[in-house]
Amino acid sequence: MTAIASAGTTVDESVAAPSAPSQVTPASASSSHKDGRTFQVVSFRLGDEEYGVNIMSVQEIILVGNITQVPEVPEHVLGVINLRGNVIPILSLRRRFGMAEQPGNDETRIVVMNLQGRTVGAVVDAVSEVLRLSHEEISPTPSSLVGAGKDYVQGLARRKDRLLILLDMARLLGGTEFGNATKTE
Repeated sequence: MTAIASAGTTVDESVAAPSAPSQVTPASASSSHKDGRTFQVVSFRLGDEEYGVNIMSVQEIILVGNITQVPEVPEHVLGVINLRGNVIPILSLRRRFGMAEQPGNDETRIVVMNLQGRTVGAVVDAVSEVLRLSHEEISPTPSSLVGAGKDYVQGLARRKDRLLILLDMARLLGGTEFGNATKTE
């Protein structure tokens, strides 16, 4: 079963949502609460690390089902699925980050996102929760970060004793996989 979180995002009921959904409006890099001081992210796990994506880009979170393999696609593209009549590409974030493969389990999910007018799904180890963050909790991407990561890591959120890596999914997944993605109007 699913429940609706703020911004019309569909999430699996096993994912914790904020206790009082609020009106969310898009901002340039994140979804800001009307006071402009907080924004919401969907957090998920890959291995031991926790990541966050802008809730405004998340369409829904679904269970992993049958994925149809497609020939001659980048290694991190697992294939495509039929989601209510729309064929969308499914990507492995583990592969995209160069992490070792791990068999799926009861917590494995596909985060379906609308990115730059395209719908795409990303397989993650588990979806944690919807978080409301303040801008004061965010540290900029360290200048010492080298490689492609500096282009798609938006910052690091300090959450008590853990760090949440905030991703710009449009930049991270931009490229050839969008050629087969379903365009949304």
